[in-house]
Amino acid sequence: MPRTTRDTDELRSAPIHPSPELPAAGATATTVRWKVLTAMIVVLVLWASAFIAIRFVGDAISPGPLALGRQLVGAAALVAVALIRRPPLPRGRTLALVAVYGVLWFAGYTLVLNLAERHLDAGTAAMLVNIAPLLVAVAAGVFLKEGFPRSLVVGLLVAFAGVVIIATGGVGAHADALGIVLGVLAAVLYALGVLVQKVALREADALSATWVGCAIGAAVLLPFLPQTIVEVGAAPAPAVWAMVYLGIFPTAVAFLLWAYVLKRSPAGVTASATLAVPAIVVLLSWMLLGELPTVLGMVGGALCLIGVALSRRASRPRRS
Repeated sequence: MPRTTRDTDELRSAPIHPSPELPAAGATATTVRWKVLTAMIVVLVLWASAFIAIRFVGDAISPGPLALGRQLVGAAALVAVALIRRPPLPRGRTLALVAVYGVLWFAGYTLVLNLAERHLDAGTAAMLVNIAPLLVAVAAGVFLKEGFPRSLVVGLLVAFAGVVIIATGGVGAHADALGIVLGVLAAVLYALGVLVQKVALREADALSATWVGCAIGAAVLLPFLPQTIVEVGAAPAPAVWAMVYLGIFPTAVAFLLWAYVLKRSPAGVTASATLAVPAIVVLLSWMLLGELPTVLGMVGGALCLIGVALSRRASRPRRS
């Protein structure tokens, strides 16, 4: 039946209601942004706690066995999750990239950091390791074509100023030349690991990339297995539990959430957020190890947090 003029007028005047099954694009983007931000905060706290846990273990478990024990526990936890979720495995070039970052980060960085904290306190080690975000931001801008947004550059400069202030006037009075070299080497391994991981996550599932990388890191550290069995058997229970904590939380949970964030954010912006770790380490050192931060330490920590907030603005699209 043909429509009359009255029918047409009623259709034009009727209100249009959005489908309840299709959420607005803005609401979805906001939800994802909050999930990414929450995951990043958890990662920062867990990674900061790793510096404290490594210092807590002390001489009870040496650096090599501690690195292997941490990765074995982390790999076991991640494999358990993978068996439930059953994500697709990386293949070909992507698998090769995952293997490279597993060697660089899960094996190399963990071992070198353990060695560095034999010569540095937790706060100073965190300062040196957090040279890495600056290396990542520069390399990502050049090689991954992420560019250098003004807010990212300003945030990095502010946060780096905070790191320098903490390193020169905050916690970390005890340090020697070997520890400083090891700390810088850990930062380089960290930066290379992030860059390779970012490329791998273009094709790889975050869970698969994380558990495979962790398992490869553990395999590389297997030469320490005989020493690990002996030392863990003789170590006091608190040191063993600290190693288990390092494997489950700063490794399995934090690296899985890190991959989730990195897959959804530019590498330079994501890495810049870790500049907040030294400030968190200062706070945890005060609460758990009794290391009171100096006034300069608190000022530097505040600058780190301000710099992170400024750099995170780079990932927000401009409103027209």
